[in-house]
Amino acid sequence: MTSLKVPVTSNDHIQGDEKAPIVLVEYGDYECPHCCRAYPIVKQIQEQFGADLAFVYRNFPLKEIHPNAEAAAETAEFAAEFDRFWEMHDDLFENQEALAEPLLLGLAEANELSPKKLEEALAQEKYAPRVKSDFLSGVRSGVNGTPTFFINGQRHDGPFDFEALRDAIAALLA
Repeated sequence: MTSLKVPVTSNDHIQGDEKAPIVLVEYGDYECPHCCRAYPIVKQIQEQFGADLAFVYRNFPLKEIHPNAEAAAETAEFAAEFDRFWEMHDDLFENQEALAEPLLLGLAEANELSPKKLEEALAQEKYAPRVKSDFLSGVRSGVNGTPTFFINGQRHDGPFDFEALRDAIAALLA
């Protein structure tokens, strides 16, 4: 079983207590249809396990097949600078079918962020190093597709449907 090579730190995007007994890490791509299917499943898992679970999202844009994934990841990182990462994360998945710069700028405005500053940040690739760092940490951990999940540092190689993730997490809590 493959393990997470780059440990979770306070620099990660974490929902929940990073000291929770279960830490679920997802390497995802905002334009990936499989990640979009996993998005509500992760929400269900979070609801199911509550305070026993911390969820971490790391960027793994597959630029070769998803041309808008990099800009979407950089948009999420832009939002993170203003403590709006999770709102933008959700908005990106909920609007996946329209990912392109007009939508990204509109989501910035909807989240009370400056579309002009986002546009400048995207043009300058200001957040590309952060996205690349996440991506490379995934490569080091053997990620080769999205979504890829790690539960308490071990890669979850089973399906990512609700039952499979729930059962894998419950087994660790038992």
